[in-house]
Amino acid sequence: MTQGTFSENTPVRFNDALPEAVDVVVIGGGIAGVATAWFLAQRGKKVLVAEKGRVAGEQSSRNWGWVRQQGRDWAELPIMMESNRIWRGLAQETGEPDLAFTQSSNIKLAESAETLAGYEAWRELSMQHQLETNILTVEEVAERFPDVNGNFVGGMDTPSDGRGEPWLAVPALARAAQKKGVAVIENCAVRTLDLNGGRVTGVVTEKGRVACEQVLLAAGAWSTFFADNSGINLPQLAVRSTAGRTEATPEFYSNNIYVPGLALRRRSDGGYTVSTGDIAEHYVSPKSFRYFTRFLALMKVASRDIQIRPAAPKGYPGSWGMARRWSGDETTPFERMRVLNPEPSQKAVRRMEERLPQRFPKLAGVKLAESWAGMIDVTPDAVPTLGALDLPGLYVATGLSGHGFGIGPAVGRIMADVITGRDAGHDLSRFRPERFFDGSPIKPGPY
Repeated sequence: MTQGTFSENTPVRFNDALPEAVDVVVIGGGIAGVATAWFLAQRGKKVLVAEKGRVAGEQSSRNWGWVRQQGRDWAELPIMMESNRIWRGLAQETGEPDLAFTQSSNIKLAESAETLAGYEAWRELSMQHQLETNILTVEEVAERFPDVNGNFVGGMDTPSDGRGEPWLAVPALARAAQKKGVAVIENCAVRTLDLNGGRVTGVVTEKGRVACEQVLLAAGAWSTFFADNSGINLPQLAVRSTAGRTEATPEFYSNNIYVPGLALRRRSDGGYTVSTGDIAEHYVSPKSFRYFTRFLALMKVASRDIQIRPAAPKGYPGSWGMARRWSGDETTPFERMRVLNPEPSQKAVRRMEERLPQRFPKLAGVKLAESWAGMIDVTPDAVPTLGALDLPGLYVATGLSGHGFGIGPAVGRIMADVITGRDAGHDLSRFRPERFFDGSPIKPGPY
């Protein structure tokens, strides 16, 4: 078993017939879109998931696989706690073992008093929600993690956190949605909305028109461009993040562990997923200039090494020369880039190779078997954009900002209820699409 990074050459696995009409069209086959379709089907809705390339082909399969409550933004935390509960029952409820959740605890170790003070402040938030999170002393770190190297002053432990296998789990949830009647179609880009009287009456896909009254835009790094073509301003930018996996090796470290400059989690194939977690690369595009001032606050507080690249490769979201407007009878950028499969950062790969034996000496000699990269859809405040857009019938779930795999199931439940007019069960004001235009201050969450 390998990571299974998808490309446009990956065989099509979801090829249902295009329906003439549904209740809801979901644009995008990532975790948020597929989870929403699953919950909509439970509510008796007829749903189409239209994916331009492959289900989970982009960031939904390229993340760390952490199902993490720890360190979440104050408004995300109760939603993530719900998602943790959902994850625990998905494999049994769906009959899909690839949706297995492994409780493994989430550990963050600190090498400075300032960092540890931040952990202690976040623990106060967790206590407000009755989420067990423990601050580890220097002595406790030394006792529990004698084989992890660093000048640690303490740490943080959230025992109920865990992990899953992204590239297996999201397609498994899509299969479960199919069993409930959801049509899932790969190589089926939605080109435009079909509007009548100022509201959604359908979509135009590359395979034909589908009538519907509601549409969920859950297209990850591509969402802002689809919205722009529909006359909607949706601020987000794409950031490249690199990860890798080791060859199979005995299980020396069972927890999700983050130490400064390196993150580690055990995989079901016997290796470890690793990432430096400290490099965020952004390719300059026209939207970089359009949204520059909105991202200033995030750039000031981001804990990562933000690297600006001069221009995105051809076909990347927002690359120079990419079409900005198109009609339903034109080939779109979504069809020209079926699966966004960026090259991994060689700088990040070198850091992983150097730091892995330094930080985790029991893994000395264990080699990286594979590395990959994904493009994360990041909002100016690094929390999702969820809710209704300023066009009747159109909803959005995007900008999950690298937090999406873990929180995705609860986002799906929430969006299914929002779309069907039910109570979302959480305060969504932090995530409202209009927050970037109504004069609200931009207050970044953890990224």
